[in-house]
Parts: sequence; structure tokens; C-alpha cells
Amino acid sequence: QVQLVESGGGLVQPGDSLRLSCTASGLSFDEYAAAWIRQAPGKEREIVAVIARGGGLTFYGRSVKERFTISRDAAENRVDLQMNSLEELDTGVYFCAAGLAMEVRDWTPYQFWGQGTQVSVSS
Repeated sequence: QVQLVESGGGLVQPGDSLRLSCTASGLSFDEYAAAWIRQAPGKEREIVAVIARGGGLTFYGRSVKERFTISRDAAENRVDLQMNSLEELDTGVYFCAAGLAMEVRDWTPYQFWGQGTQVSVSS
């Protein structure tokens, strides 16, 4: 049984940093690409960052480039998202998702999803 568990969300002020983690059981990030996908209130889900299976390639959404970093810990079978210089527009539920292909335009092909973790940025 595949399970993705996110952690690390919270309430922060603009300019602060947060680190989200996604720990997988039942699948390996050596074989699956991992994505962080967020859903802001009243908006469509958007792909924030993706890391290819094995960790060789990464992709960032335009709104988070230069501020967010996705990384993988192979030993822990975990994918992290370091978020710096947070802005109020970064508020939303952040989902970790895994899929066989590294999709960067469409979140629907991702097969496995976590429950999501809330990130709130507010002054």
C-alpha cells in the first residue's frame, strides 16, 4: 500500500522560510518522480516543483523559481521542499504527489497523493 505523508506546514510571516517534507512508503523515489502541487484558496491546483525519479532533473513553477528548492533524500525515501522568501500568494494546501513520469504542465497524471499540508503566509 502506497502512502505519502507530508509535514512541515504552518503559519509564517512574509519573508520567512519553511521546509516541507514528504515521506513515502510502498514506493521508491528511485522509480517515481515526485511533485509538490499547491492549491490556493479559490484557485486551481498548480505544480510548484518536480524532481525526476532518481533526482537528476528538477522543475520549478515560474512563481517560485529562485525561492523554492526541491530535493531528495534517497536513504530516507523522502522529498523536501525548501521555501524561502515566502509571500502571501504562497498560501495554500501543499500536496506531495508521485508518478511514473515527470509531468510539469499537468498534475492529473500523478498517481499517488498525500493528504496535504497547510501553508499560510500572513502578516
